[in-house]
Parts: sequence; C-alpha cells; structure tokens
Amino acid sequence: MKKRYYEFTAAAMLLAIGIVLPFFTGQIPQIGSMLLPMHIPVLLCGFIGGWKYGLIVGFILPLLRSLLFGMPTIYPNATAMAFELGTYGLLSGLLYTKAPWQCVKMLYRCMVAAMLGGRIVWGVVMAMLLGWGNFTFAMFLAGAFLEAIPGIVLQLIIIPAVMLTLDKTHLVSFRKPKQEIASNKHTA
Repeated sequence: MKKRYYEFTAAAMLLAIGIVLPFFTGQIPQIGSMLLPMHIPVLLCGFIGGWKYGLIVGFILPLLRSLLFGMPTIYPNATAMAFELGTYGLLSGLLYTKAPWQCVKMLYRCMVAAMLGGRIVWGVVMAMLLGWGNFTFAMFLAGAFLEAIPGIVLQLIIIPAVMLTLDKTHLVSFRKPKQEIASNKHTA
C-alpha cells in the first residue's frame, strides 16, 4: 500500500515537472523541439512508477499542457505526442520492471527501446493525422531523430544521473539478479 502511494505521488510530481519544464525552453519553439523537455519526466515516471503511471502521465501530459497553455498545439502535435509519450512511459516501465536486473546498463537498454518505440508510434500517428501521403519518411526521420539529437543526448545523460541519485538515496533501488543475490547470501 505504501509503495502505491509513493508511485502515485512520484507520478503526480513528474506530471507537474513535465508541465513546468517546457517553460525553460518554450520561449524559443525550435529549442524546445530539440531538447524535448516533456520526455524526461515521462521516462522517469515509467522507471520509477511503472508502466501504468508512465502510460497515464505520458498520454495526459502533452494534452493537458496544450489545453492549459496552447503549446504544443492540440492538432496534430499534442495528439501525436500523447501517443508517443504514452508509449515512452509504457515501454520504459514495462521493460525495466520485467528486466532480470536493474542497473544503469539495463536502464540504458530500456530507455533506448522506449525512445525508439515512442518515435515509431509518433510517426505512425502523425501519418494517420496528416494523411499517409502528406507525412513522408524524410519528415519522420527529421522530426523523430535528426532534429531531436540534442534532446536524445540530454535524456541519455540526465535520466541515468537522476536514477543513480535516487539509488544512492535509497528512494528507488537498483535490483540485482536473483542468482547473484543467492550467491552473495551463501558467501556471507
């Protein structure tokens, strides 16, 4: 029960951070689309709160931000981002909690898989919203990868650093493989 309250509180806090964080880059839309400030709290939410909270926060965040502040625009950007970020939260939480161990190496694997999955979902949703002939593969590559390189690098630096800090403070602990835990008990 206590864990559920912790996960809910963390999800609510990360949703609030996701609403506020784009203000630091929102004055210049090109910078915001390159640094992807809403992606960081969603990925963290998946890792900390699990796939359910990651999915909910990821899906709600761009839509709520669009309704509150008009950015990103509801159609097509916030709508496509809702599916993209929902996928980030879902995959990061699902892959990480199902992993045989939790450490920085596994965190990177899960994060890269979630980022790739989310970008593919974003591309499919954008193609559906704009029409399959109007959203080209070149537009997908530019929007999902080329223009997003600074944000991807930022995520690959910040998220593991936050998770390492949370591990050191014992707020979120990494897990070792069961075999390693069992062998440590026998050697102690």
